[in-house]
Amino acid sequence: MPRNILGTVLPALKSLAPSRRPLVWAVAASAVLVLAVSLVLGGGNARPGAAAAAERVLGEVAAAQAAAKDRSGGYASLWLKGNDSTLVERGGDVPAEGAEDIRSIECGTGWLAGVRTDGKVYLRSSMAGTVEEDPAKVELPDCVSPEARDALLSDLGVQQSWPAPDAARLAPPEENPGYRPAYHLTPEQRWMNDPQRPFFLDGLWHYYYLYNAHYPEGNGTEWFHATSTDLVHWKNEGVAIEKFRNGLGDIETGSAVVDTEGTAGFGKGAVIAVLTQQHDGVQRQSLFYSTDNGYSFRNYDQNPVMDNPGAEHWRDPRIVRDEANNQWLMLLAEGHKIGFYTSPDLKQWTYVSAFERDGLGILECPDFFQMDVDGDPAKRTWVLAASANGAEEGRTTGLAYWTGAWDGKGFSPEGGHQWLDAGSDFYAAATWDDPRLTDGQRKASRHAIGWMNNWAYARELPTDGWFGEASVVRDIRLESDGGRPALVSTPTPALQSLEGEPVQVPGATLGDIPLPGLPESGAFKADIELEKPASAAGEARLLLQSGGRTYATVGYDFETGKAFVVRDGDVVAGAPDRAAGSGARTATDEYRQARAVEAKSGGGTVNLTVYVDRSSLEVFVDGGRQTLTSLVFPPAGKKEARLAAEGGPVSLKGAAVTPLAAIRQ
Repeated sequence: MPRNILGTVLPALKSLAPSRRPLVWAVAASAVLVLAVSLVLGGGNARPGAAAAAERVLGEVAAAQAAAKDRSGGYASLWLKGNDSTLVERGGDVPAEGAEDIRSIECGTGWLAGVRTDGKVYLRSSMAGTVEEDPAKVELPDCVSPEARDALLSDLGVQQSWPAPDAARLAPPEENPGYRPAYHLTPEQRWMNDPQRPFFLDGLWHYYYLYNAHYPEGNGTEWFHATSTDLVHWKNEGVAIEKFRNGLGDIETGSAVVDTEGTAGFGKGAVIAVLTQQHDGVQRQSLFYSTDNGYSFRNYDQNPVMDNPGAEHWRDPRIVRDEANNQWLMLLAEGHKIGFYTSPDLKQWTYVSAFERDGLGILECPDFFQMDVDGDPAKRTWVLAASANGAEEGRTTGLAYWTGAWDGKGFSPEGGHQWLDAGSDFYAAATWDDPRLTDGQRKASRHAIGWMNNWAYARELPTDGWFGEASVVRDIRLESDGGRPALVSTPTPALQSLEGEPVQVPGATLGDIPLPGLPESGAFKADIELEKPASAAGEARLLLQSGGRTYATVGYDFETGKAFVVRDGDVVAGAPDRAAGSGARTATDEYRQARAVEAKSGGGTVNLTVYVDRSSLEVFVDGGRQTLTSLVFPPAGKKEARLAAEGGPVSLKGAAVTPLAAIRQ
């Protein structure tokens, strides 16, 4: 048997690896893939048993980790399919015969490795020389958490199992919910807008959003607090930072951080919030601190910590820890630019540089984080993001971002901006990582959430007693796919805990195919796999209907390679426009605008995953290479969905409709 080394088998593996999560009907194809990978790695010869192969490969990983420790003073990470070869570079070759994939993570004082062979996953850690198939039997280093272990298993294709949701949560509610969604977070009453970046503390995610209890009669927002164990189910904790209490105005967007070392002087582990307050049109930055894990905050008696220098736009501080330079870093939205400031203690801030861009309107809600391109620590880069206006590019508002370098004082972009979502309603987004994971895992993937709305028409929507909702939490990665790095987003895996039994739809030529299994609750997921027509023409369409009328269409145009969403038949699009006749573009004009994004597929199929709730659509194209998020407000009547084609024949390879449970009783 030829001795296959990690560096030489990686290109073959990448060419065979699936580019997206296979659908239910693709199991047979997956089996063929496993066989093909096995032949590449095994040279066509008979292989020993899975356990023996795993023990041999994990032994090679252990030897390489020991060598890396001796040579460089630390352990290293490895991911065969994820392009991370750091362990090979530091510790030497890792023979991979019999392995379909290998993943190893490190945490400074230890490591954990897994190998997938014959469809089974085996683990070994730095704590013992034994190889285990049962993850619970593996002794973990103190610095590797169970969550880090589970993330490693997920990278190796092990999907977490979830108990079936309660039947009552899958059923339609006893009282008509109107447009209140089943599985998206909304305020119980009144107004919600900007998400504030969550943090994890003492077993809970803590999330805040801007809330106005006096809307529409009164102005001013404050921070409303919600907690979660899984980023899907939320518990309301009430207002955490109240408005109009310190003479500096209301409470607007900012950042909450856990001050682990107590740099601000309020004790180790205090939660520090630095945010914008606005009074008489003047925006300033204030500090509030919490010593009870973020449930309540006190006003810092020397607020504001940053007084306005005379700027009209000076808001939305985003604070991150710059460990490489031992400092706190703040990004501030300043009109057409993002200002960078540094601080040793979260109180005293020094201006260091600015990043300026025209053509994107007034920048808001900046974000800044590091990610590894394709999961490879050797390609670690910074991502600068900001909510922006894409009108000059034929878009609406959304999240623009740049990749580049940070030297402790300034950001240098590598190329122009890109957009995270091409829909109408994904704004003021915040991203964050999971502190329970290893550093490499935190740089490979992070979470994101956005305000599912648009200022062009946010105050003209037909919800009753509540206004605004958040997107589902997504997981984002930075992938190059052989070209320019771009953010890819998928629904966070815990959303699978809401899934009921899927109803399968067999392959067919699209004509007028009703989708079976639509739940009466109005909350479901549609997975649709389309075959690329030989003519490279034709459109596939998912028609969402109510009372026999199409209110929204999700589609893919094979000729242009674009995915699109149209919502010109819903209640808002059909409502009289109060500004009609003025000659200017109106809110209804903006709402009716179709949204499309280029999403050309390099393979023979296109996958559309569509999350439908009572007042929204979230579309993920080919595993999240592109997304479109839109509010939709169906008219009254029986809800149906149909698959159709336009402009030429299109074949459906298969589809599934999965009901989704409610996150509230």
